[in-house]
Amino acid sequence: MTEQYDLVIVGGGISGASLLYTVANFTDIEKIALVEKESEIAAINSHHTNNSQTLHFGDIETNYTLEKAEQVKEGAEMLAGYLENVDPDREMHSKRSKMVLAVGDEEVQSLEDRYYEEGFGDLFPKLDAIDRDEIAEIEPKVVEGRDPTEEMLALQTPDGYVVDYGDVSHSFVEDAEEIDGVDVFTGTEVTQMDDTEDGYIFQTDAGWFESDAAVVAAGSHSLQIAKEMGYGEGMSLLPVAGSFFLADDFLNGKVYTLQMKKLPFAAVHGDADVHDDSVTRFGPTAKLVPALERGELSTVSDFFDVFGLNVHSFLSYANILADRILLPYVLKNLVYDLPEVGKRAFLPHVQKVVPTAELDDIDRAKGYGGVRPQIVDTDNKTLDMGEAKITDDDVIFNITPSPGASTSLKNAMRDTEHLVEALGDDYEFDKDGFRSATIENFPRAEIADEDEEQAKAPAQDD
Repeated sequence: MTEQYDLVIVGGGISGASLLYTVANFTDIEKIALVEKESEIAAINSHHTNNSQTLHFGDIETNYTLEKAEQVKEGAEMLAGYLENVDPDREMHSKRSKMVLAVGDEEVQSLEDRYYEEGFGDLFPKLDAIDRDEIAEIEPKVVEGRDPTEEMLALQTPDGYVVDYGDVSHSFVEDAEEIDGVDVFTGTEVTQMDDTEDGYIFQTDAGWFESDAAVVAAGSHSLQIAKEMGYGEGMSLLPVAGSFFLADDFLNGKVYTLQMKKLPFAAVHGDADVHDDSVTRFGPTAKLVPALERGELSTVSDFFDVFGLNVHSFLSYANILADRILLPYVLKNLVYDLPEVGKRAFLPHVQKVVPTAELDDIDRAKGYGGVRPQIVDTDNKTLDMGEAKITDDDVIFNITPSPGASTSLKNAMRDTEHLVEALGDDYEFDKDGFRSATIENFPRAEIADEDEEQAKAPAQDD
């Protein structure tokens, strides 16, 4: 017996759950199935222990260009608006201060240029440039123990959304399940996906599914499935496992350090855990692993399916890892996993945020961290730091929607627009309703008057 659907979504993390919520609530697509191989929704990378819990706006991520920040900002505001609408008691998220910290003349100048000259202060009205005394009021441990003559600056905003993306995924799915025609199958693995004359057919360990359109939102496995179907030529993966160190109550909010621009991995930062603000997490580390899921040996062979074991893939890896910035970074991150030695090696990164931190203050977080696939362009033999999506007429493969969960609703909006067009004139997307339920609930800053704008400008020499 084959179950018939208009749309099948493979993957029940934040990406697949966001799409299910959007299609079920704001289109007239009638029969939708979400298929998830784990027994729970959002059990892998979207689980709150397996990611940085950050809602990225692009305001304090110093590896973002202004153009990328503009794109990311809208997506983050959609998710923040959804949370403001459905989670007033802050059960799925918390809202705290966040800042990016510059220490020393060179870093301070770089951050000043970013804020005043490059346009980030204009793009983010709630973002303020604050000095040592103001930093100390918000985050005392960041200033305590530093050389008092050392120059400091931070870009700070109250929009520090700390999010349990697993809980948000559950919220999306539970909402969609209330709608007739929506089915959610957990503990159901897709073992094969094929084209048919009218759409797609899925073989699973719970039977067969057939659909007119399909979206595969299974993280690293999306590229694996795509390649099995003849898509994704010229693409491979560089899987990166992130980990964290835990400390006691050091910080009130999120404190980023300046990002090295050539690295696709997040700068080390410290922040209070979404569900327990007495715990401070520092990280992430970034270790290359030959697996698509952390701690799952069965996914090692899946990685080699994606890698391809061909000359282009090997040459691409060699070219990427030969980079004089990336290679030392990768080697250092291998050390952080070693008992005792790893703590000692990582401590200076913690002390860059909290100078008084000592070795006994931090411990490696056991069971924390997931795998983030970085896309390798095997044609150009480069690391692709952008969004990884493969789209055909009536099928989409979402591999790493950059920057991940933060833009999940914006990504779902774009995918929904594509699906409605692909399925034909019988279907419509209520985009106004979608925006009303999401971004229109995001709290805006009051428009600053002229005097306040002048006060933000750096002093001019006579």
